[in-house]
Amino acid sequence: MRSHRASSPPPPYLELHARSAFSFHHGASHPEDLVRRAADLGYPALAVTDRDGFHGSARAHYAARELKREQGRDFRALVATELTLEGELVLPVLIRTRAGYQSLCRLITDAKLRGISKEITGRVAEAATTYRVSRVPDAEFLNPRKDGRVLWRDLEDGIEPGGVIALTGDEEGPIRRALATGDDSLAEDRVHRLIRIFGRENVIVEIQRHLVRGEEWTNRRLIDLAEAHGLTVIASNSVVSATQQGRMLADAFTCLRHHVKLDGAGTLLARNAERYLKSPGQMAALFADRPTVLANTLRVAERIEFTLKDLGYRFPDYQVPDGHDADSFLREQTYRGAKNRYGKLTPPIRKQLDHELRLIAKLGFSGYFLIVQDIVNFARSRGILVQGRGSAANSAACFCLGITAVDAIRQKLLFERFLSEGRHSWPDIDLDLPSGDRREEVIQGVFHRYAPRGAAMTANVITYRGRSAMREMGKVLDIPEDMLSRFSDAWGSSHVSNADDLKERVREAGMDAEHPRLPALMHLYQAVYGLPRHLGQHSGGMIISDRGLDTVVPLENATMENRRVVQWDKDDCEDLGIIKVDLLGLGMLAALQDTVELCRQRGRPVDLAKIPKDDPATFDMLCRADTVGVFQVESRAQMATLPRMRPREFYDLVVEVAIIRPGPIVGGMVHPFLNRRNGKEAIDFIDDRFRPALERTLGVPLFQEQVLQMAMIAADFNGSEAEELRRAISFHRSEERMRKVMAKLRAAMDRKRVTPEVQERIVDSISSFALYGFPESHAISFALIAYASAWLKVHRPAEFYVGLLNNQPMGFYSPATLVKDARHHGLRVRPVDVCVSEAGCTVEEGEHDDPSLRLGLNQVKSLHAETADRIIVERQRQPFASLDDFLLRVEPTKAERRVLAKIGALNFLPGTPHRREALWQVERFIDPDDLFGGRTPGGRTPVSAQVSKSIGTPPGEAPADTEVRAPLRPMDRWERLQADYDGLSLTTGPHPMAYL
Repeated sequence: MRSHRASSPPPPYLELHARSAFSFHHGASHPEDLVRRAADLGYPALAVTDRDGFHGSARAHYAARELKREQGRDFRALVATELTLEGELVLPVLIRTRAGYQSLCRLITDAKLRGISKEITGRVAEAATTYRVSRVPDAEFLNPRKDGRVLWRDLEDGIEPGGVIALTGDEEGPIRRALATGDDSLAEDRVHRLIRIFGRENVIVEIQRHLVRGEEWTNRRLIDLAEAHGLTVIASNSVVSATQQGRMLADAFTCLRHHVKLDGAGTLLARNAERYLKSPGQMAALFADRPTVLANTLRVAERIEFTLKDLGYRFPDYQVPDGHDADSFLREQTYRGAKNRYGKLTPPIRKQLDHELRLIAKLGFSGYFLIVQDIVNFARSRGILVQGRGSAANSAACFCLGITAVDAIRQKLLFERFLSEGRHSWPDIDLDLPSGDRREEVIQGVFHRYAPRGAAMTANVITYRGRSAMREMGKVLDIPEDMLSRFSDAWGSSHVSNADDLKERVREAGMDAEHPRLPALMHLYQAVYGLPRHLGQHSGGMIISDRGLDTVVPLENATMENRRVVQWDKDDCEDLGIIKVDLLGLGMLAALQDTVELCRQRGRPVDLAKIPKDDPATFDMLCRADTVGVFQVESRAQMATLPRMRPREFYDLVVEVAIIRPGPIVGGMVHPFLNRRNGKEAIDFIDDRFRPALERTLGVPLFQEQVLQMAMIAADFNGSEAEELRRAISFHRSEERMRKVMAKLRAAMDRKRVTPEVQERIVDSISSFALYGFPESHAISFALIAYASAWLKVHRPAEFYVGLLNNQPMGFYSPATLVKDARHHGLRVRPVDVCVSEAGCTVEEGEHDDPSLRLGLNQVKSLHAETADRIIVERQRQPFASLDDFLLRVEPTKAERRVLAKIGALNFLPGTPHRREALWQVERFIDPDDLFGGRTPGGRTPVSAQVSKSIGTPPGEAPADTEVRAPLRPMDRWERLQADYDGLSLTTGPHPMAYL
């Protein structure tokens, strides 16, 4: 009779060796997907072991936290990594304690910052001795083309005793690699070395069953080593994807990693699709003969104390004067600034400042405000324009501290958008700086202040998008380059999620719908889209710590000189409570900086903070859409809107800046607002309860703050829920967050009995902001710069255009357009002249004290900066006596001589009355290094002597040909026009259409 006993549950198991896509071509799933899949399989924890760092650990930690918050499930994201050692060996390690984590962060940082050094490449010989062989196989040698390798000596010197657990790894691991070569003694030596470094209880032997030939012999040898040395044995699957379907993408990544096409990959590819997260039942079936190796995974995990919630990051303490703490000193600084800003402190001002300072102190953020003010003061002490942006503009305290130029009280901005009782994440303050060297000066100042390893830029995770996804996967499948180029040109900038639409677009790019590789291409495109491709550098986000960032997260060298970057992006840092300060570059601020300095030099100083905000001439110009070169309102769309908007006060300009944005346009808000403003449409607040939030914008939600207020009113969202919504609509990487928060919003509105029609309008408004939300505080900060640039264009036009031209490229318009616009406004524009032009454009006094604009040498194509500097230095030393004198002293290249002659820059030298004559003369010039060139005692050769020698004329006498040649005809106007555009891309003469 058959037994009906209930089957026993499989032994508990969890995966301690799983790579995510943040291993960059070694893993094929998001860390979040690995965590969710592991939780669905019943795992209590998962170790994400990304290659050479903790890139994916932050997102795995966040996913585990979300499981707790949403489902009440306790799931642990264990922090781990794979270390690439000498000889391309890969050692997986698990973090036991915070001290262990800090030591490993420092160790990885040392390796990353060291890069390819003589120390590493010089250890090849030592490696041969260590491996105890006379000739090390190529794979065992150090590869000097790879950077960031960890040395065995680093492990011996840098690992915190008892803080890190080492696994023996898979076929890339040091033990299995030695066994694969048949060198048992080398395997023994490496086991001894691991025990010496990590301790016997912290060396774990890892066995795997991927159903491939020969693996049982390797597993038997590993178990023998474990028994001989008293080591724990665990099972793992050396995971590269969350599900079995990830195998195809993992193979594609292998091809990219080895720079081969799929057809030629051969044995580089995985032999099967077994390296995915398997259920405890599947693993129990694989290891039915050794159930203890499954249970041991839990025993190892139980010994791990550390997760990223124990990160221990601290923002630096501000060094306050004696007799103060951070709170009292911030209060003193704020009220000192308030007296300068407001003069008289009225009761409403005092009430608002006291409210803000009380909350800042309660949340422990006083030091943060003082440090940001310190950065601002550092910039201003060097004469660098700086303006705070972000939600800091909602704070009267930031206005008084000089961090922002936006008066939150006057603009009626809500401080709770910046800080509130329910919001415990750090404030968001962006500092706009002039782009270029001035901004870099501030960034380097921060690096120096917190040196050597207390400051770094946040990473920017570059993901696979339409163009890169199609190109990379197409290369793997050997799809013709011309077809991939056509797809990129036509569709590469947008994502196509629908499979049928994608197939149609690929067909339009030239691939046959019946092509046998089309299904594989479609699958790989969809699978890789959105996965991390490589790490870049954030445009300006900096994190700082006075206790060493290299104990918080590994640092790497950025591609830019003297920069370092952390392994997490700005959203990961925010999730983990790491504070970021954005030091962003604005081209317009650089132009304004130069404009203000030029005004000061010319005795017409301007204080941007004190220019009147109600200047009629400035608003008249804006209403005419005469905004070429004006910040934010110079696009064709803005120019089309300005005459309809007709701004007459500052807040009108705030709306103008914000309304021509993807969010309002996609949400269909532009025309309703303009129609309501012009009385063509009745004002509709969607619901009367929204009137306070939408009154200033005539019932149309234009700003992110309004959307949040609508959610708080319609769904009774508290401060933390509103913060969750804010992060969802500005969180570009995850549609999942948006779906979750929108479901919560709808459920809350249902409970409040909000009608379906109103619900849909609210949801539509929020959805339109999902990718393009623009906060009111940002709009006000940008409007200040827009107004300042418009005011300067009206009242300081010469200096304004010079500032713009000297900071190209920027904005929508080329130098040619700016020059034409300057002439349209009555400015005379003078051509490049080597006798007077400076490196950049300048203002010259004209007749009747009318200023004119002189083009600088920087506008000349093919003229190197070094040559321009020599022109100025030689001219200051002694004026040029002739063209010969100019050429011999400046020594321009042949291309430079020709372009200067062609544009007329040499016309003002004696003996060169027009361009064609100058072109003839520079072509007759013989380089002093020419074999037949005569030389003076100083090493230089006069042009006349050179020409005489070349044609057989005695030195000192005019060459025969110059006596008989007819005078050269000057260029006609068409030739001059063509020459101007060839050499300058602009003309100071009439507009080309004037000749037709």
